[in-house]
Amino acid sequence: MAASKEPTRHSEEQQAPSWADRAAQRSRSVQRSRARSIEQAQLIVEAARRLLEAEGPEFTTQQLIKEAGIALQTFYRHFPSKDQLLLAVFEDIIAERAAEIANLSRGLPDPVARLRFFVLGALRSVRGDDVGTGPRFITAEHWRLYQLFPAEMARANQPFADLIADELRHAERDGLLRPRDPATDAWLAMKLVMSVFHHYAFAPEPADVDDIATHLWSFCLAAFGGPSPER
Repeated sequence: MAASKEPTRHSEEQQAPSWADRAAQRSRSVQRSRARSIEQAQLIVEAARRLLEAEGPEFTTQQLIKEAGIALQTFYRHFPSKDQLLLAVFEDIIAERAAEIANLSRGLPDPVARLRFFVLGALRSVRGDDVGTGPRFITAEHWRLYQLFPAEMARANQPFADLIADELRHAERDGLLRPRDPATDAWLAMKLVMSVFHHYAFAPEPADVDDIATHLWSFCLAAFGGPSPER
């Protein structure tokens, strides 16, 4: 998951004088232009998500610009390719779902209960059947986009790992778990959950998916230095 190296771009950014950045930040016209650009990009991503729900990932650029109500050059000004757009959609979906499960877990009594909720909820969501954003779309696009944009996809997946890492730190502080390293343990747990999710996205759904999810949680709990769960 090493980040891609872009020495040319970074060297160009370093050559820009700091006063230029400060002047640009103070410029109201630049701020308005940036805000407008972000607004347009969000409209495009939202249009893409609607098309994914209705058509699946096979939607065309012409369908997109019609759905978003923009010109073709506006699309390419924000996204050099459809894959770059799908990358943005993917990042949005993961961030939203991470925020959703974090919000749903707030009423749980302790960090271990919240960790269990994260693991079980992620795997049980494999039952979803949305045409354009369901488990099969997530799985297929994840691996395809990961080959094209490894560093960007690693960042897109990070919100889920961050949720786990934060709760591991809280559980360690409260004496409930003994993780070796919260950040690393969280990353490995995220990858394990993703692998099981991706397997069952295309494999025939087992009748005992809840049992598999529970067993996966038991495995993670042991790895986090927790007690053996009651059967």
